[in-house]
Amino acid sequence: MTDRAKNDSLKAFAVLMRSSQYVQESIQKSVAKFGLNTSEFGVLELLYHKGEQPIQNIGKKILLASSSMTYVIDRLEQKQLVTRTKGKTDRRVMNIAITDKGSQLMDEIFPLNQKDIEELFSVLEPEELKMYIQLGKKIGLHAKGINEK
Repeated sequence: MTDRAKNDSLKAFAVLMRSSQYVQESIQKSVAKFGLNTSEFGVLELLYHKGEQPIQNIGKKILLASSSMTYVIDRLEQKQLVTRTKGKTDRRVMNIAITDKGSQLMDEIFPLNQKDIEELFSVLEPEELKMYIQLGKKIGLHAKGINEK
């Protein structure tokens, strides 16, 4: 790899990290208007679209450590946005479901959150957005492969 390519790789990494930080801050502000943090919103969004889930699956799908899952689920349960029940076939499994109150909240905030995300990406032309998705996947899958070695 040439010195120029090494420098460009470092610059690309810095741009990725900084833009990711700004996007996350924007989304945090968006969901905070409704008394949620991004982890709580992520859990609600998953349950809203996919239905009841074992707690272990939720952590994997929204990339949240299992140590944090209990705290997030406790908070959502206190807000009466989710319920937990033991599994019917395996009592060690804890299933989480969105409540009617949680669904009503998501009916209200999901479209607003979607608009906020669309606004973030509106700076890109449609072809640029497609390319951004492809390149992000390519880097992500490559990094995943390296991590699995």
